[in-house]
Amino acid sequence: MIGRLRTVVVDCPDPRALADFYAGLIGGDVDANDEDWVVLDEPNGTRLAFQRSPEHEPPSFPDPHASQQFHLDVEVEDPDDAERQALELGAARIPGVGNEFDDPFRVFRDPAGHTFCLVWGV
Repeated sequence: MIGRLRTVVVDCPDPRALADFYAGLIGGDVDANDEDWVVLDEPNGTRLAFQRSPEHEPPSFPDPHASQQFHLDVEVEDPDDAERQALELGAARIPGVGNEFDDPFRVFRDPAGHTFCLVWGV
């Protein structure tokens, strides 16, 4: 095991509205200190985050040519070791995305092309 799942992040045009919807659906507390990034802390400890995406187009699942439009944040202790292990498993680092200005995240694609982030110190 490299890390543990910390947050499921969903792109959307209105983060607060979508967080409120899911709070009504599954419960939890909405943290809306930033209008572009709203977090729902669900009672069992699961975190859903909603990230503003002005050009968001809803997925047309189950169309096999469409995206499901989400990524996972995986919390790790040692980002260099976690990156090495993730690459060994078949991940690909997305160059030029993440870890700018010492941001505590790095962005990758899984073997099927879905994005995920390794995060630390959060």
